Amino acid sequence: MIRRLNIVFLLALYISCGDTNKAENKFETDRPNIIFILTDDQRYDAYSAAGHPFLRTPNIDRLANEGATFENAFVTTSICAPSRGSILTGMYAHSSGVPTIEALTDPNPDLATFPQLLRKAGYKTAFLGKWHMARHKRPRKGFDHWVSFYNQGNYYGNELNIDGRLVWEDGYITDVLTEYAMDFVQKTNKDKPFMLYLSHKAVHSPFTPPTRHEDLYNGVEVIVKHNPKDILEQKQKWRMERERSNNPNVNEEAIKNYNRAITAVDDGLGQILQLLEEKGILDNTLIVFSSDNGFFQGEHGGMSDKRHAYEPSIRVPMLMRYPKLFDSGSRYSEMVLNIDLMPTFLDVAGVSVPDNVQGQSILPIVTEGRVGRTNFLYEYFQEDYDYSERPTVIAVRTEDYKLITYPDVRGAIMELYDLRNDPEELFNLSDVPEYQKIKDSLEQTLDGLKIETGFKMDPPTPRENLEMIQMWQRMKGYNVREDAIEKHDSIVKTQ
Repeated sequence: MIRRLNIVFLLALYISCGDTNKAENKFETDRPNIIFILTDDQRYDAYSAAGHPFLRTPNIDRLANEGATFENAFVTTSICAPSRGSILTGMYAHSSGVPTIEALTDPNPDLATFPQLLRKAGYKTAFLGKWHMARHKRPRKGFDHWVSFYNQGNYYGNELNIDGRLVWEDGYITDVLTEYAMDFVQKTNKDKPFMLYLSHKAVHSPFTPPTRHEDLYNGVEVIVKHNPKDILEQKQKWRMERERSNNPNVNEEAIKNYNRAITAVDDGLGQILQLLEEKGILDNTLIVFSSDNGFFQGEHGGMSDKRHAYEPSIRVPMLMRYPKLFDSGSRYSEMVLNIDLMPTFLDVAGVSVPDNVQGQSILPIVTEGRVGRTNFLYEYFQEDYDYSERPTVIAVRTEDYKLITYPDVRGAIMELYDLRNDPEELFNLSDVPEYQKIKDSLEQTLDGLKIETGFKMDPPTPRENLEMIQMWQRMKGYNVREDAIEKHDSIVKTQ
């Protein structure tokens, strides 16, 4: 009898400990699949559930209606390669090893990426699409399955590297990538979770829709977004004169094609959702939809492109569907960042987040009601091929204000915006006496963020890439920075 009671006691203790461990890490025994869909240059308001006047995206809207919308999602650098490096590592661009689009490098190999850590934890991992860091299409570490093209790729006609094998695909690249994504999902087994990173070329310029959507949105009214009340003289000229004259991305047809290309992404998402439902795994799959940066459509006197600290450039869509975490139609106003995606993916999978990660898991906002961050650092580092056109931009964005600085430009205008009362950033308040205390406080906050994040003003490009960069600059007809290697060596020496 005593022996039997001891056995019962030990069994109860075992079960109790097991329950405690499960409570501490509720995803360890029921890890979801993860599908991360990343578009290129998609604005935060470029889907119909965000209130777009004519764009129709029923499948993106479905993620919002059946999951969570993060209304204040931002990137810490609004240009493709640095943003992608930050997403993979959870680190700011000055720390990730991908400081600029021309760095021609993958993230620092000493930093773990979320695919590497998920694969190590038992996930089957796949990358499909636009990598756009080091300019080759060979498979990278952390992925069991790889499908990619060189650099930007083309909307029609691409040589794909599929697990080291070169395959030519004539089709529209959004549709092609969707087919490969569905093939990967179809072949997965329920006994092992998977992580699919689907990285679209769309909607990067030249905006190109598939043939089936070439006439979509004909007849709708397109309004270029410049507000005539914008006081341009109060802003750093930056590249505005060039942006305002005959920009091919700021006209009615270009904007229609931009939205037609997004519609093709939405088509593919619908196919993936249908397949997940057919396999019975939709509700056990975390689906995250976002973009690497935003895009201007005529704001501030005709601006296009990105690379600036204004809202249309740094804000992105961020939608998440996973019924075990997110209530249908839930909305969160907390500021979340692209560097938060990496720790969030690890958190939901029950994988420890490395101590050096600078992002924060989004899950405590949802599960614990945690108050999110109140500010963040924005950084864009001047690219050598465009030395005088786009200077380095360092900014701080809080819940109410934004301070933008141009540290490399002598006599540059500092820009201060009251976002609550001026969400379009029309009126620079940096010289308004009533705002001087706020400006001083923001400068102190910016200095504190630099210290906190280990900010480097000139994060060096790996030296071995500089000759390749110069060769590329000459081929493109850009002015070559002949002092680049000497400048690099002096920076490294001081750091």
